[in-house]
This record gives sequence, C-alpha cells and structure tokens, in this order.
Amino acid sequence: MAVRQEWVDRSVPRFLGMPSPRITDWATAHGDLHPANLTTSPYLLDWEGFGLAPVGYDAAMLLAYCLLVPDVAQRVRDTFPILDTALGRVAQIIVVTELLQSASRGDHPELVPALTALAADLT
Repeated sequence: MAVRQEWVDRSVPRFLGMPSPRITDWATAHGDLHPANLTTSPYLLDWEGFGLAPVGYDAAMLLAYCLLVPDVAQRVRDTFPILDTALGRVAQIIVVTELLQSASRGDHPELVPALTALAADLT
C-alpha cells in the first residue's frame, strides 16, 4: 500500500481542517512520482513507494511537485485528465496532505503556499 485510508482519516483533518475523503477506487501506483524520478527515456526511478493508492495519485503527486512552474503544472493537468474528476480531486487532496505533512518536518517548504492554494481550490 502506498496510501492507507487510516492515514488519510487521521491526516487530512489535521493538515487541511476538513473531513477526510473516502478512497473508493484504488490502482497500482509508483507512489513517489515527481520530476526527479522521471528520465528522458521511458524509465521511472525510485520504486520503493510502489503499491496501491487512490486512482490518480501518481498524476496528483507529479502535479503537486510542478506547481511552482505553472506551464509544467498545466501540461501535467492536460496530460492527465483524471485530475479534473472526482477521483482525481480526492487524489490531489491526499497528495497535498502528504506533502504538507512532509513540509511540517522541513521538506520542500517552498511548496507550502502553492499546496495551500491548491487545497483551497479543491475544497
């Protein structure tokens, strides 16, 4: 499992101040899809997070890490239409929560304003 419902139930209210979404659709996911794990050839790196996750999770993770580059973020949105569905919004809420939790430990603080704005748009 790349994401567990129990973690979502604890963490979404804590970091976003909203009820946690219920994950209804699961898919196999890379689990840590961001630009540093992509190559110019058809390879994905760093598979230690591999497992089940909400449908759209990998696309949501890639989007979140690209938010500071609006043209790239738009390309991600255009490439992955799942992001503009109810399932994709759930995945984005979960990813935003995960990255805000990580930021609370000092990781990627520069993403916090963009993540907060994305959460506001999703809710």
